[in-house]
Amino acid sequence: MFPNSILGRPPFTPNHQQHNNFFALSPTLYSHQQLIDAQFNFQNADLSRAVSLQQLTYGNVSPIQTSTSPLFRGRKRLSDEKNLPLDGKRQRFHSPHQEPTIVNHIVPLSGERRYSMPPLFHTHYVPDIVRCVPPFREIPILEPREITLPEAKDKLSQQILELFEACQQQVSDLKKKELCRTQLQREIQLLFPQSRLFLVGSSLNGFGTRSSDGDLCLVVKEEPVNQKTEARHILTLVHKHFCTRLSGYIERPQLIRAKVPIVKFRDKVSCVEFDLNVNNIVGIRNTFLLRTYAYLENRVRPLVLVIKKWASHHEINDASRGTLSSYSLVLMVLHYLQTLPEPILPSIQKIYPESFSPAIQLHLVHQAPCNVPPYLSKNESNLGDLLLGFLKYYATEFDWNSQMISVREAKAIPRPDGIEWRNKYICVEEPFDGTNTARAVHEKQKFDMIKDQFLKSWHRLKNKRDLNSILPLRAAILQR
Repeated sequence: MFPNSILGRPPFTPNHQQHNNFFALSPTLYSHQQLIDAQFNFQNADLSRAVSLQQLTYGNVSPIQTSTSPLFRGRKRLSDEKNLPLDGKRQRFHSPHQEPTIVNHIVPLSGERRYSMPPLFHTHYVPDIVRCVPPFREIPILEPREITLPEAKDKLSQQILELFEACQQQVSDLKKKELCRTQLQREIQLLFPQSRLFLVGSSLNGFGTRSSDGDLCLVVKEEPVNQKTEARHILTLVHKHFCTRLSGYIERPQLIRAKVPIVKFRDKVSCVEFDLNVNNIVGIRNTFLLRTYAYLENRVRPLVLVIKKWASHHEINDASRGTLSSYSLVLMVLHYLQTLPEPILPSIQKIYPESFSPAIQLHLVHQAPCNVPPYLSKNESNLGDLLLGFLKYYATEFDWNSQMISVREAKAIPRPDGIEWRNKYICVEEPFDGTNTARAVHEKQKFDMIKDQFLKSWHRLKNKRDLNSILPLRAAILQR
């Protein structure tokens, strides 16, 4: 469904896809000694041999050849590159000869206000890793459907749509992120040749804004990676590479040793902030689950965007500070829409279990949204009523003490008795691995602040029916 350059998924030939899975790599792909070797080779500045691994082959295709000239090494081209054809030379973020990005209209432009479904794959695929992977023969896929945005007859609904149209992620925003992902994948493959870099999260799931950061997932193998040891070690090498080899293009790289460690950095050219993790594969799966929900019904995306903006304005949308992550907020909105007397959304995991199975190979997960037709709900509530109902549901109806939010089940279910769920203030089930996405809310003070904001905002909005009463519209639009 989506162009390869967006996903970072391996460009295999159809025959190879049928017999081999690129991501089914050996659990011992990168041994401890190999990681040590990679670190040692930094001192020699010989990145073409940073990790000494057996060459990867694709069926009868020749082994992958990694570039011997790092993309960001410097301004002066090496002498042996001067005679290369243009498309074989190193290319920079700002190069006028850069291959055009496959994403032509990922998000509608401001003039296309009546349609919100981006035509993601109407162009032909161009291999995004020069001299690193074998050519790919494109598989024809049907065009996606277009979704007309909902009508807004009342003032509050009009304000929500105005905010959505001003702040939704644009094609130019996604192209910047995709270009950076493509370039970084080339660089990281000099360290880990069999790895792939995925763009995930709000950039692809349909709920991104113009100011959304980019989330990247580095996949080195499909088996789980120990986040405390192996992932940290890999990210240490990536972080060092960013600091020593890419300092002219990347600034402020930081290694954050969290439960799921990440490298945070800023791309100087696009000015986009990125978070890069290792093998957080559930993030790839839920990106396309959420994307399916995003385009299943035309009220979903505007409602999610205004709620994310509202939560951010009231400082309850920051997991690093003990409040709700954007992912948890999105799941809370989907859950609310599933539990209305006349549901606006179903559980697509129940209706299409084969399309959203956790066992699906990673290079096939992008196809899942193709199999789900639009959902026709009998609920005709406008955006203003839905926003008000969302606030009321979590302020007065949902039982925080005994219930868990489950998008997978499309209902509130009793809390499990496991350790992860005990003494937790908010329980939001991750649809694939069943963990608690709201575990960051571990202080009663923060929990009370979240509940209090739901209640106050519900009362204000109910009385005034004006978005400015709970979210300054002009300021939110300026922030994008």
